[in-house]
Amino acid sequence: MLYNVFNPHGGDIYDGSVKLDFSANTNPFGVPDAVRRAIADAACMVDRYPDPYCRKLTEALAGFENVKREYIFCGNGAADIIYSYCEAVHPRTALELAPTFLEYTAALEKVGCRVLRHTLEIRDDFALTESFLECLNRYKPETVFLCNPNNPTGRLIESGLLFKVLEECRKLNIRLFVDECFMDFTVDGISVKSKLSEYKNLIILKAFTKSYGMAGVRLGYCMTSDSELLRRMSETVQPWNVSLLAQEAGIAALNETEFLKRTVELVCTERKWLAEKLRSMGFHVTDSSANFILFKAFAGLDIRLREMGVAIRNCSNYKGLEEGFYRIAVRRHHENESLVSAIKKVMTGR
Repeated sequence: MLYNVFNPHGGDIYDGSVKLDFSANTNPFGVPDAVRRAIADAACMVDRYPDPYCRKLTEALAGFENVKREYIFCGNGAADIIYSYCEAVHPRTALELAPTFLEYTAALEKVGCRVLRHTLEIRDDFALTESFLECLNRYKPETVFLCNPNNPTGRLIESGLLFKVLEECRKLNIRLFVDECFMDFTVDGISVKSKLSEYKNLIILKAFTKSYGMAGVRLGYCMTSDSELLRRMSETVQPWNVSLLAQEAGIAALNETEFLKRTVELVCTERKWLAEKLRSMGFHVTDSSANFILFKAFAGLDIRLREMGVAIRNCSNYKGLEEGFYRIAVRRHHENESLVSAIKKVMTGR
């Protein structure tokens, strides 16, 4: 629980003023019915402690991801994994992108790590370029964080470059943490999980939060062939960090392949429509492969929209961005129409 501390993320809709939430980029369809039923069915078992080893869940994940069960470690959401990783590795130096997900920095600074940054440029539409390889050799950090597709830009890392980064990290004895939490929303995204057995320095993060709309359930996992790292990570968390309800919900979600397929189809169609509307209003829109869009408008847009009951994500607290940058989730068409209509009303009233 936060206590007298600023919440740096979106999704805070609990003051009653938000009618449409575009600040949290979860599944536009919400939660699959099968997941709701699994949670309801599991309610009769909450007098028991959850399985501390997540046996059934890790077995299901191994089949879903086509990796060894021993490669999987589950946590209380993606953030839980990030923090336990940083505590287990305890790096002195780390390299991340700017902009990228805020919790990498927060977790790294908590263990006293010096955070170095490779700034993505708007002239490159925030794409990662070959210059990152030079950055690796210049800084030689102990660990690197990459988000693919990146949050908040939605940009995929070109697969050839990503595999070059992976190989360069191995040569330089650098751990590579790849966040693939939004990979399921992409059409042409390529996971690096096929390299897990070959590259012991690689760890991949995934979560049920976005793909299955389970933000309130809190369930994430990581994959690596470094069993010693997973053992150390397990020492950083309490033994029941994944609730019984979350484990049952996760098992049910992994069978929802058609749900994910429908989601990707909707996201692709609506993302294109939203991007075109935003560009027609004169905003700079970053090409995205995820279920959200980063665009540059004018300072105060989020405040004006909030007054109308619409929440969007102000991205000025991301390193590498400034006032006027916003991230919006891709939602269902009627909701996206409402957002566009609200933005137009703000613009005509300026």
